[in-house]
Amino acid sequence: MRVSINMVRAWLLAAMVMLLPVAAIWLAINIMPRAHYSIDERLVEFGDAARSRLLAHFLRAGVAYPPAKVVLVGLKAERQLQLYAAGQNGRLRFVRAYPVLAAAGGPGPKLREGDRQVPEGLYPIRYLNPNSAAYVSLMIGYPNRFDRARAREEGRRSLGGQIVIHGPTTGTAGCLAMRAPVVEELFTLAADAGVNNTRIVLSPRDFRRSKEPAAVMRSPWNRALYARIAGQLAKLPRPDG
Repeated sequence: MRVSINMVRAWLLAAMVMLLPVAAIWLAINIMPRAHYSIDERLVEFGDAARSRLLAHFLRAGVAYPPAKVVLVGLKAERQLQLYAAGQNGRLRFVRAYPVLAAAGGPGPKLREGDRQVPEGLYPIRYLNPNSAAYVSLMIGYPNRFDRARAREEGRRSLGGQIVIHGPTTGTAGCLAMRAPVVEELFTLAADAGVNNTRIVLSPRDFRRSKEPAAVMRSPWNRALYARIAGQLAKLPRPDG
């Protein structure tokens, strides 16, 4: 079969059209400079809008903004992140609840890297990342001392890490994905209140409403962990009053 010059040109043109998207992605990843933001630059970008949304909820809760203390409660079964805050008097009040967009795994603590579990326990917020792969994020302090101690007892290694509250993605592995306006509010709130004054309780469910999930009560330390979590939840006012 004879191949004309016009046919060759057509094939080359078709190949170029097909390869252009791939080339564009390669250039974006390897050549084109990426935006690098500071925390302050992110706050300039969306902080005022986030504060205006938060303020209405803080006024309704009777807590001055910025608060002196912030407690987040992540409920896995309910797929909900609750926000509590306190003013200078230290009395925590329920401010609002957010739906969790995506979270992998099921009931039970995170045991090792790659198990795709959201951790369960009491954790600090270690720092804010203004350049997260999923917009912006809040780094959760997993593993904590309790997690490490139980892992040593059981000979487990590679507990994993990099567990964050981040912006929207199609999936997540052990983290909490939230809508963009929500993570903007949480990022701004933690920056204004201070990460040292912000912590999170991650629980398989709301123990103020239901008992521990029997399916994951496989060891004595599960009971101890859930007793600690339940004790922290009991100190918080219920959203329904």
